[in-house]
Amino acid sequence: MSAYNFSSIEKKWQKYWADNSTFKTADTSDKPKFYSLDMFPYPSGAGLHVGHPLGYIASDIVSRYKRQKGFNVLHPMGFDAFGLPAEQYAIQTGQHPAITTEENIARYKEQLKNIGFSFDWDKEVKTCDPSYYKWTQWIFMQLFDSWYNSATDKAEPITTLIQELAQKGNAHIQAACDEDTPTITAAEWNAMSEADQQRLLLKYRLTFLANTTVNWCPALGTVLSNDEVKDGFSERGGHPVIRKNMMQWSMRITAYAERLRSGLDTIDWPEPVKEMQRNWIGKSLGAELVFEVLNSTEKIKVFTTRIDTIFGVTFLALAPESELVDALTTPEQAKEVNDYVAIAKNRSERERMTEVKRISGAFTGAYAINPYNGEQIPIWVADYVLAGYGTGAVMAVPAHDSRDYAFAKHFNLTIRQVVAGGNIEEEAHDAKEGKIINSDFLNGLEVKEAIQKAIEFAEAKKIGKGKVNFRMRDAIFTRQRYWGEPLPVYFKEDIPYLIDEKDLPLILPEVDKYLPTEEGEPPLGRAKNWVYKTAEGEFPLERSTMPGWAGSSWYFFRYMDSQNDKSFCAADIQAYWQNVDLYIGGAEHATGHLLYARFWTKFLYDRGFVTVEEPFKKLINQGMIQGRSNFVYRITGTNTYVSHGLKDQYDTTPIHVDVNMVENDVLDPETFKKWRPDLANAEFILEDGKLICGWEVEKMSKSKYNVVNPDDIIERFGADTLRLYEMFLGPLEQFKPWNTNGIDGVHKFLRKYWKLFHDEQGNWSVSEATPSQEELKSLHKTIKKVAEDIERYSFNTSVSTFMICVNELSALKCNKRAILEPLTLVMAAYAPHITEEIWSLLGHNSSISEAPYPAYEEQYLVENEHEYPVSINGKMRAKVKLPLSLTNQQIESEVMAVEEVIKWLEGKSPKKVIIVPGKIVNIVI
Repeated sequence: MSAYNFSSIEKKWQKYWADNSTFKTADTSDKPKFYSLDMFPYPSGAGLHVGHPLGYIASDIVSRYKRQKGFNVLHPMGFDAFGLPAEQYAIQTGQHPAITTEENIARYKEQLKNIGFSFDWDKEVKTCDPSYYKWTQWIFMQLFDSWYNSATDKAEPITTLIQELAQKGNAHIQAACDEDTPTITAAEWNAMSEADQQRLLLKYRLTFLANTTVNWCPALGTVLSNDEVKDGFSERGGHPVIRKNMMQWSMRITAYAERLRSGLDTIDWPEPVKEMQRNWIGKSLGAELVFEVLNSTEKIKVFTTRIDTIFGVTFLALAPESELVDALTTPEQAKEVNDYVAIAKNRSERERMTEVKRISGAFTGAYAINPYNGEQIPIWVADYVLAGYGTGAVMAVPAHDSRDYAFAKHFNLTIRQVVAGGNIEEEAHDAKEGKIINSDFLNGLEVKEAIQKAIEFAEAKKIGKGKVNFRMRDAIFTRQRYWGEPLPVYFKEDIPYLIDEKDLPLILPEVDKYLPTEEGEPPLGRAKNWVYKTAEGEFPLERSTMPGWAGSSWYFFRYMDSQNDKSFCAADIQAYWQNVDLYIGGAEHATGHLLYARFWTKFLYDRGFVTVEEPFKKLINQGMIQGRSNFVYRITGTNTYVSHGLKDQYDTTPIHVDVNMVENDVLDPETFKKWRPDLANAEFILEDGKLICGWEVEKMSKSKYNVVNPDDIIERFGADTLRLYEMFLGPLEQFKPWNTNGIDGVHKFLRKYWKLFHDEQGNWSVSEATPSQEELKSLHKTIKKVAEDIERYSFNTSVSTFMICVNELSALKCNKRAILEPLTLVMAAYAPHITEEIWSLLGHNSSISEAPYPAYEEQYLVENEHEYPVSINGKMRAKVKLPLSLTNQQIESEVMAVEEVIKWLEGKSPKKVIIVPGKIVNIVI
C-alpha cells in the first residue's frame, strides 16, 4: 500500500536536487536564454511568512516551465544584507551585524529550500560579502571617474573632460554639472593647482560631494532617503526626522533624467509603476528667470512653466531651507522668520505637498524687482515651496495657481488676473479680485505664443532663459552608519581621491561600538587607523558608508557571473544573458530601487561594461497576501470570553488572538489559556460546545497575531500544497486574504491526483492501454490551457484547470500511462515534489525538470459529437449524444429511437421535428 507521504517525498527530492545540482545554470549556451528574477529579500530575524513566497512561487513556475520548453534558465537568489535592523540590533546587544545577518540568511535559505524553489544556489550573492561589495565599490569608482557629456548624451571617462579643459577650456562644453561651475579658459585650467583642478572636476563627476539638504534622523544617527521617511518619522523605528544641511556624497542621476523618462516606453512594466517614475522625474518645459533684490546684491532664480503670467506676479516665496532666507531677512522680521523656519523646514516634503489646507508663512521684509516692469514685490518664506524642486523659489501668481491663491488670500496679498491671448486664465478658483494687467507685447497672443515671446524677451535682456526642468533631484549616496559598504575614498587637503583598484575591497573595520563618536562622527570614526597609506603618507578614509540601494542597483548583473574575482561580470557572459526577462517584486520600489537600477545600468552601458540600457524587460508587481485575523470577545471588566454568536448579549471588547490556535474559526481554549499568564484562569461562554471567533482581513503582521509561518503549513500539508494554494488564491497582481481554512481543498486535490496512479488498495497501478477520446481530450485541453496561462502569467487559472482534469480522469477511472505521464509533466512546474516522485515511479531515471513540456494536439480538441437536448412541446425531456457528422434525417432517426423520447410521445406521431445541428432538437406533437 502506498499513501501520499508528502513529508518524506519532499525531503527526498530536495536532497536529490541539492546533491545533483539539478538547477545549475550554464554560463552560456546554444539554447535560448531566460533570466527569471525575484527582488532579493532583506533577511530579517522573523524569517518568511506565507505572504513572502508569493512572487517567488510564480517566478519558479515560469523558470521550471521555461526549462521544459528548452531554455537555458538563470533563476538565482541572494540577500540584500546591509540594513539598519541588523545595525540597531548590534547597538542594543553589541553583537556584530555580520553575525546577525548570517544567522538570518541561514534561516531564510532553509525556508526557501523547504518550499522547493529551483534556485541555482551556486549563483548566490550577499551584498555584505566583501567579494561582492568589492565590485559595488568598483562601480562607485567608475562613476567618480566619469562625467556626462550632453553633446554625446552619455557618460564618458573624466580623462576626456580633462583633455578638453587643457586644450580649449570649458566654454564650449555641454555637460551635466553644478550650476555654479565657472567658465575658464585652457590657460586658466593649466595654471591651476592640482587641488583647484580637482575641485573643478568635482563639479562634473557623476558622484560628487556637495552641501545638501537631507533627512537627518538623530535617533538612528544617519541620513535617510525620502522613501525611508513617512510623515516626518523614520520608516524603521518611527523616530523623528529633521531636515538639515550636510556635506554628502551624491549621484548625478539628474544627468539621466530624460533617458530614464523616455526609456519607460521601451519596457513591459505595469503602467502605474511607469507613471510613478514619470511623475518622480517630473519633466517640465518652462523658463528660468532672475529677480534682483531691492538694496541687495543677492539675486533670486525662479523656474516657471508659465512665464507669460509674469505681469500677474504679486509676491515671491522661498523654501524654508533656502540659503537666501538668512541673507534677505531684515532685522525687524528676523525673529518671526527664524521661528517659522525652525518649524517649517522640519516638516517632510510629503506633508508640505499634500496638506494644501495648512497655510503658513513669514514675510522677510525684503522686496524683489519684477524684471519685466520694475515693480517691487514682497519676498515671503512659505513651506509649500520645496528646496528640492526647481530653484527653491516661486514667483507667485495668485490668480493662476491654487496654492499661490490660498496663500495670498490668507495673508491678504494682492491678486491680479492676466489677459493672455484675449482669454482670462482662471485655474482652480475664481480669481476676480484686483486689477487686470494687459501687457502690450504679449497681448492678443495664444498662450504658447505668449510663453515663447516672453522667453525671447528674457533671453534678449539676459534676465532669464528657456529651460527644461526636472523634479527629480540628485540622489544622496551616503549614510552615517556602520553596516554598509565603505566608500573607496580618502581625503588629501579635504579633497576626495580614489584608492587604488588593487586595494579593493576596502573592508569594513572593527569598531568598539556601532554608534556615532562623541564628536558626532559616523561610527567608522571609531575605527583605529582608518587611513589610506600612499607614497605621500597616510590620509583619512571616508567615514560614511553607502546607502542600502547601492548593492541592489547592480546585483542582477553579478548573478550572471557571481564567482568572478577579475571583473563584476565577464563580457561574454553578460552579452549572453543581457538583461532580466522577468522581474517580480513590489511596486513600493518604483521611485527607489527600480529607478536607481535603471540609472546604474544606463551608466554601465555608456561606459561599455554592459550591452543593455534597461535592466528589466518585464516587471510584474505581485499583490499582497493579507492576513485573516481572528478575534475573541472579552466581557468588559472580566476574564470571561464569549463566543461570536453570543457577543451582542454582553458588553464585549474584541481582542486579536493568535490565528495558529484557531481552526475553522474555532478557538482551542486550552492553548489559549497557555498563551499568556493573564489568560490562565480564563472562562468561556460557548455556543454548541465551541468558542467561535470573529474574523477580519488585515495586513499580515505580528501585532495582529495573524502571521502564518510557511514552515507550519509545510509540516501539515506539504510544500506542493503551499505552492498550489498561494497561486490558487487569485491573480498574482491582486491583493488577497490568506485563509488556512481553505487550504485543505488543494491538499485533497493532490491526494486525488496521487490516487490516479494507484488502485483501491493503494498499490501502484498504471496501465499501458490505449486511451479513449474523452481521456485524450481532457489531457490535451489541459496541456494547451496551462501553457497559455503560464505565458500570460495567469497562475490561478492553471490550478483550476488541473483540478478539472483530475476530476474528469477520476470519473473516467483513467490510469493510463499515455494520459497520466504527460499530465505529470504539465503539473511539474507547480507541484515539483509529487511530480518528481511520480516521474520516478513511472520508470524514469532523470529529474522531471529535464523532460520537455508535452505538445498538445489540436485533433483531440476538435468536438466531433454533441449532446442534444431534446424538447417535446417546448419542455426538455431527454439528452442524446450524437456525432456532429450526422445529417438532419439521421439525427431524427436516432432521436426517435431513444426510449425516453418514445415514452413521452405516447404513441403519437410528431407534427413537426425542428433540428438545429449542433444545438437542439425540438419535437412538436
